Amino acid sequence: MPTKDPPEPTGPPPSDADRKAFLLRLPPALLDELRGWAAQDLRSLNGHLEWLLREALARRRKEKGR
Repeated sequence: MPTKDPPEPTGPPPSDADRKAFLLRLPPALLDELRGWAAQDLRSLNGHLEWLLREALARRRKEKGR
């Protein structure tokens, strides 16, 4: 039985006023690698981390729906 893809977010992204800040501690090597990846994709580090988390959640929802 085919699974449905998770819904794509609709509408404009949340404004900075709608976002919650929090501290994230990462090993320096991981942080450097993430910064490099973000730069390759022309994203800010924050934007890249948000994209990675959204992708991971979409994959998880898709796998749970199987």
